[in-house]
This record gives sequence, structure tokens and C-alpha cells, in this order.
Amino acid sequence: METLRNGTQVVWFDPKLLNVPPDMCFEAPYWLVQNKVTGSAKGRGTTWFVQLDGLQAALRHYRRGGLFGKLVKDQYWFSGWENTRSYQEYQLLQHLREKGVNVPRPIAAQADKFGPFYSADLLSERIPNAKDLVDTLQQAPLSAEVYYSIGQQIHKLHQAQVNHTDLNIHNLLLDIENKVWIIDFDKCYEQSGDDWKQGNLERLKRSFHKEVKRFAIHWQESDWHSLLSGYHST
Repeated sequence: METLRNGTQVVWFDPKLLNVPPDMCFEAPYWLVQNKVTGSAKGRGTTWFVQLDGLQAALRHYRRGGLFGKLVKDQYWFSGWENTRSYQEYQLLQHLREKGVNVPRPIAAQADKFGPFYSADLLSERIPNAKDLVDTLQQAPLSAEVYYSIGQQIHKLHQAQVNHTDLNIHNLLLDIENKVWIIDFDKCYEQSGDDWKQGNLERLKRSFHKEVKRFAIHWQESDWHSLLSGYHST
């Protein structure tokens, strides 16, 4: 990782993956002018999908949710560059990849300070030909083997002592080869001990039940047992 300081902006980036000026890569108009935008997705804001040399990337601006987010959309209290949400997520993704967890490669992160506040962005790898479990399970059920693989990947996450505070089936992806990926690590963190891990699993199970009611996904209780078998296999 390299660091670029430009006035009130600090950028952290991987020079092996980023082939454009680091201080420009967080601006959607820059990618539009370069004709490198390949798509977008709506959430709290717009996530832009852009084309780099040899890989696609997702550009996300950090935005607040909930009631407070209606008043202060994208400003956070500044308490040091390494405490910014963008730096924290970049570092967490690096840590997880070093531990063998299937997560997107972090490409670049930035924080821009103004007064006592900052705003932030993250550019990370977009997993090609991947869908989240909600989209996948709306089409057809998954095999016990795939659920076993999902459990194994979550176990690796927990072995790395990372608490995914929003572990749900929207944040689990399957690519075209049924390889399992875990995404969206904003506000997640390393945590010692084991007491919190069961809470992660219970949150994930609740999300299966929730999406069965919302979207009639193809899921049943025996699928959860297959997932747990994978989780406890190592």
C-alpha cells in the first residue's frame, strides 16, 4: 500500500492495481469522461462500476443510514486518518485476503478532511459474474455442497477474528463457479475471543428467514444444517 497526501485529502492505494491518478479515481465524472463506467447500483447512494486494466472495480461513497443520515448524509467526525471508515475497511480487506478469506481486493481508499469532519470513498474489486444469495435463491435452490462451502468461508472469516456486523445473505456472493465471496465490511472490525461469533451466525440465519418471507427464496431449514456442517468442518 502507498499513501498520497494532497492538501486535506489522504489516499491509500495499491499501485499494482491502480493505473490512474490516485487522487482522481474517486470522482465519477472522471470515469465517465474516460468512458470507463460499466454500470451502477443504487443503495444509500450510487455505487459506480468502472473498468481498470484487467479488472472491474466498484466505487462507493460512504453515506450514513437511518434517521441521522437524513440530516448528515456523508460527514463523519474526524479522530485521525487511521480511524476513518475508508482506511479501516481497506486494511480489513487486506487482512482478510492475507488470511485466505474470499473478499474483494482493496484498490484505493480516500478521506477528505474539512474542519472537524471528513468524507470518504473506497474503490474495491468487483467480483466478476457474481450474484448475491438473494438473487441466486430466487431462481433455484442451492446444493448441500454450496452451503457447506459457505459455512467454510464464514469459519475462515471468524478464524481471522473479524466480526462482520452485517452478515446477511445480501453480503454473500456466488460467482459463476459457485465460489463463495463475502463483501461489505464497512463498520466491521477485528475482535478477540469467540463469544460474538454465534451472534454473527444467528444474524445470518435470520436473514434467510426474512428473505423467504419477502422474496420466497428457495431455502429450507436443512440448508442451514449443511452450512453449519461446513462451518464446523475445520
